[in-house]
Amino acid sequence: MMIAFGGAIGTGLFVGTGGNIHQAGPLGTLIAYAIGGVIIYSIMLSLGELASYFPHTGSFGDYAYRFIGPATGYTIFWLYWIGWVISVGVEYIAIGLLMQYWFPGVPVYWWVIVCAGIVFLLNCFSVKVFAEGEFILSLIKTIAVIMFLIIGLVGICYHFYLNGLMAVFQNFYFQEGGFFPNGIGAVFGTILVVIFAFAGTEIIGVAVGETKNPAEVMPKAIKATLVRLITFFLGSVFVISVFLPMNDSTISQSPFVSVLERIQLPFLHNGIPYASSIMNFIIITALISTANSGLYGASRMIYGLAEKKMYFPVFSKLNKRGTPIYALYLSMIFSLVALFTSVFAPESVIEALISIISFTLIIVWMSVSVSQYIFRRKYLAQGNSLKDLPYKTPFTPITQIIGILGCCIGAIGALFDSHQQLGILASIIYIILCYLLYFLTKDKFNHSK
Repeated sequence: MMIAFGGAIGTGLFVGTGGNIHQAGPLGTLIAYAIGGVIIYSIMLSLGELASYFPHTGSFGDYAYRFIGPATGYTIFWLYWIGWVISVGVEYIAIGLLMQYWFPGVPVYWWVIVCAGIVFLLNCFSVKVFAEGEFILSLIKTIAVIMFLIIGLVGICYHFYLNGLMAVFQNFYFQEGGFFPNGIGAVFGTILVVIFAFAGTEIIGVAVGETKNPAEVMPKAIKATLVRLITFFLGSVFVISVFLPMNDSTISQSPFVSVLERIQLPFLHNGIPYASSIMNFIIITALISTANSGLYGASRMIYGLAEKKMYFPVFSKLNKRGTPIYALYLSMIFSLVALFTSVFAPESVIEALISIISFTLIIVWMSVSVSQYIFRRKYLAQGNSLKDLPYKTPFTPITQIIGILGCCIGAIGALFDSHQQLGILASIIYIILCYLLYFLTKDKFNHSK
């Protein structure tokens, strides 16, 4: 449940929201987040049916393997793995940059090493240690967002009391550009970046494979996801938009910090004291949490590949505590590419990496919708009853169509953004290579039927 609440609260929300508002405007960003929320919730509804009936650590790759085809399943395993390995690296860099707020003289890569060590230790012992650590980290950032929303709501009411209704909404409309100062195309171009903000929500589909009562837990987690999407993301964007103009120089930093520093409250007219330090700590906590979940998800994909006999058998071996330790080692090593990107042009590299993360995630999400649709059709064709399913995806096939079309819109919109084209091209090449590798290694690894 806590992973469902806090799984996606990380860089995309705490840092990326400001950039989205700067690009698409306040109203455009709210629309982009709403579209992204509809997409991910439709995916989660489909995932709920699959994960509660087939609770498996391989999750998305396993479902694609079963219902779409082995080659696609193989590709989905690798896509989700590369997406999370890159994401973990990005979180490492972000933590290193944020730590310079307190320790400006310490190189970024030192903090990358420290962070990587903490995340590795949380993952290497047992899934219980991972879960307890993730519970605490997710709880901290969930409480932080709730407190931000409460403070923001009080601030908006006080702002309305002092300056009237028009002052509350003055940042939403621009004299020259109207509600969409950079055009409606900027809204669709933002959707792919917004999807990066939602990355991590689907990790519960992996975690449920190691849960005691998946049929009972998964439906509750799906409901928790809807609450979080509406409240946390849309609420945060609205609060930020009220207090920060889209062209404000501080919006490209963490807009949460900027809002807390300047918000007027009945007894605090100069913002929240020590807002920067408090928020910096919370953001770092959130990033460690995302990296923790990411390394967990990546290692389980390698384990799933090996279990299906599509990769070297050594990666399916578990240690005494039940952790796929060699899969964890491999994922950890590749995530440390962050050490190099923190030295060589971090800003330009991170921009391309985020596009790769978002695009690969879109393909994985699409595979969930397709897998669930095929599963439901086969399930009913075999004479089974929907009453026997632990969780039923509502409004099939409309839910799946929304998920697939939404993902397509996000991908197409990103193609018109020159900053994201390189990442998308790299992702497409990677997908082609995955399919080629499947057929080239099919006989070598004796893939299971």
